[in-house]
Amino acid sequence: MELRQDVKSNLDTRRSYRRDRRNRKTRYRKARFLNRKKKESWLPPSIENRINHTFKWINKLVALLPNPKLHIEVGKFDVAKMINPDVQGVDYQHGQTYGFYNVRYFVFARDNYTCQCCKKSKNKILQTHHIIYRSNGGSNRADNLITVCTDCHTYENHQKGGILYQWQENRKKTKQYKEPPFMNVLRKRIFTQYPNAIITYGSETTPKRKELGLEKTHYNDAIVISGITKIKENPNEWLLIKQFRKKKRSLHEATARKGRKEPNRLQKRNAKNTPYYKGFYLNDKVRVFNQVGHITGFTSSGAYIKNSENEYITLPNKSYKQIGISNIRLLHHNNNWQYIHKHIA
Repeated sequence: MELRQDVKSNLDTRRSYRRDRRNRKTRYRKARFLNRKKKESWLPPSIENRINHTFKWINKLVALLPNPKLHIEVGKFDVAKMINPDVQGVDYQHGQTYGFYNVRYFVFARDNYTCQCCKKSKNKILQTHHIIYRSNGGSNRADNLITVCTDCHTYENHQKGGILYQWQENRKKTKQYKEPPFMNVLRKRIFTQYPNAIITYGSETTPKRKELGLEKTHYNDAIVISGITKIKENPNEWLLIKQFRKKKRSLHEATARKGRKEPNRLQKRNAKNTPYYKGFYLNDKVRVFNQVGHITGFTSSGAYIKNSENEYITLPNKSYKQIGISNIRLLHHNNNWQYIHKHIA
């Protein structure tokens, strides 16, 4: 199952637009924030969305079977020990930047107050640069920061061909640790939600999978977790359930008239998205040019269609992505989920 990964970025965009709009429209109003109490067991919306849909599908699959036994694999991760295997005791309170005013000062000291581009330090104004750009999901951890001077920290060096862009492409970074905290939260919620489930861990799944002679894949792990002790025939296909965003409910357009000739005051907000066209809806499963795919968007007379590999289906010997409606044959309508059969190579 593949859940949406764009919830956080959409919320960040909404917050940015709202903050900018309120600064313009209510510039003299006294600031009011941090005046809301979070409910007990509150989670960030992006994490709560993933957990709720995980539980939804577990409940749906359990409801289809008579007297089922629920086996769930969970994981417990110690992020500090993943970063430093020798950490123990008080070391958990003494992190990488312990003894420094903040992360920025630690990065400067680590790099000897020297620009890592031009290797100069005298008469230079230093800045911290994200090796993996923040726009690409880079974190504020010290391992993702490096010291550069204002002469090197330019727009041109951030673009393709620039040294800062090359650092990112060469993956001059350490491992990201975003998923382990989520798995720790999910594990605790699973214990509360399914107290009668049979819980297993990856350390138990791996040796059992090797005993059965199976490769490391999600569906093979599911076979092992279920408690099967003997395999008579290896499966030749598996089902991918993928979440799809069908509605764009944003009330604010940063540039409402972008790509249009009419002034902004004449724009109709209820027509900014096209949910259906001539009997076809977003996320419909269709067949086109002997290929099966899902509709991801519409044009004035056609549609965009992606196949099971998330690649656009195009006209033969053409490069543009639009497919005329006359070339599309409907297989069936969908809701917010795609069901894709994949064959095992």
